[in-house]
Amino acid sequence: MPKVKLSEYATSTIKEICESFNNSESELINVLHQTQSKLGYLPAEVQELIAKELNASTAKVYGVVTFYSFFTMLPQGEFPLSVCMGTACYVRGAEQVLDEIKRQLKIEVGETTADGKFSLNALRCVGACGLAPVVMVGDKVHGRVAPADVKKILAECKEGCPATA
Repeated sequence: MPKVKLSEYATSTIKEICESFNNSESELINVLHQTQSKLGYLPAEVQELIAKELNASTAKVYGVVTFYSFFTMLPQGEFPLSVCMGTACYVRGAEQVLDEIKRQLKIEVGETTADGKFSLNALRCVGACGLAPVVMVGDKVHGRVAPADVKKILAECKEGCPATA
């Protein structure tokens, strides 16, 4: 995979975030959260700079990024869709909801639509088991989602509603 040259904005943003956490390796997860929030994703070059700024190994940073499903190394769409596949959601039909999203958007898990509007991910658990099955659009939680609800959720996004609640 070709290397991505970080923009001056990305470099200065990462350095500022690391400094706000006193360049402490123990704050790695917080640094990653804030960096992804600002830049949208965490490609290898971002991880390498974070490792350098926190005086941590790149392997450690990569290990954290790949362990937690919240983090992504790929650019996300304007409306990142996440389907919970935890036990409660799964037994209440999350797989059928996921299949319907894939069918309507014509993408697979981990992909982004050609227009950059939607990206699709499957998560292990979002901690909203009482609302199972759950679909998140950005930070907005949609509970008790049935395959028939997918069309409405996607239409709301296309009409320009914010991805975060």
